[in-house]
Amino acid sequence: AKFEDLCRFAPHYNTMEAEEDKCVKFENGLRPDIKQLIGFSEIRDFPTLVNKSRICDKDSRVTAVWQVDQSVVE
Repeated sequence: AKFEDLCRFAPHYNTMEAEEDKCVKFENGLRPDIKQLIGFSEIRDFPTLVNKSRICDKDSRVTAVWQVDQSVVE
């Protein structure tokens, strides 16, 4: 994730103690639709949070395409 690449410039986020802060910061940068889907889970393991975010993003894109296809059919 781009966020992970940028974290190397912020030493605070490169410690195990900062894992929760890193997750919160990452969540705050998500699109509102994805944030709404995974925010309530309070995932505090960064790799898990990134993976779940990617899954939600992929699912929302597939849903958007499906909805467009359905509106064309009608």
